[in-house]
Amino acid sequence: MNDWALITGGSAGIGYELARLFAADHFNLVLVARDEVRLKALATRLETEHGTITKVVVKDLSQDTAPSELFDSLRDIPISVLVNNAGFGWQGGFLETELPRSLDMLQVNVDSLVQLCHLFARPMVARASGRIMNVASTAAFQPGPFTALYYASKAFVFSFSVAFEEELRGTGVTVTTFCPGFTRTEFHERARMIRAPGWFSMMPAETVARIGYQGMMRGKGIVVPGLLNKLSTFVARRLPVRFTTKIVRRINGK
Repeated sequence: MNDWALITGGSAGIGYELARLFAADHFNLVLVARDEVRLKALATRLETEHGTITKVVVKDLSQDTAPSELFDSLRDIPISVLVNNAGFGWQGGFLETELPRSLDMLQVNVDSLVQLCHLFARPMVARASGRIMNVASTAAFQPGPFTALYYASKAFVFSFSVAFEEELRGTGVTVTTFCPGFTRTEFHERARMIRAPGWFSMMPAETVARIGYQGMMRGKGIVVPGLLNKLSTFVARRLPVRFTTKIVRRINGK
């Protein structure tokens, strides 16, 4: 297979597991993240296990020029699948968090995702073939006190991606909005997220990635992995927003 999949945030967690799934299906890969050591180690593993051609691109998507630089560096590679998985969060009150950290989060979670969709979807539409997966979150379905910007960024990803999917209907390009819940990765430790005990259980990253991958390959528009996550998003969209906001405040331990 000569198809190429581009995965941002591919060095760990869900992105890492998605890379393994693509490789097992004989996709060639472009892996993008800041951690060169981890990316190269994954590339070596995929080549050994599956014979996959893997291009490693070390790029910091908190820099506003990073998406265009990435696109320009890949002009000779026909990317048939774009996975916007890169993202991060941070627990703390909005006024307690340094503004540069908040702006970096919005750049990675929102601005870079939008730029990459705009840049890579156009060639897909011209070829009348392609798949895009934008990783949102179950956090997209309600406001999140003390993680406010992260929740808001994922709400943007959800709304934008569902609308973009409808715009592309009939073009041969699909958009899957992937909404994982609590997943066993390094995300929570890096975000310094502390949850009140008893509120949640975590799904393995491998399981979450497999559900997302299968949904995307079937062309599903919205994928929420896990029964509890499906239930929580169903309930969140039907309860008064002020009520769900207070619930999230308690979950966040404040």
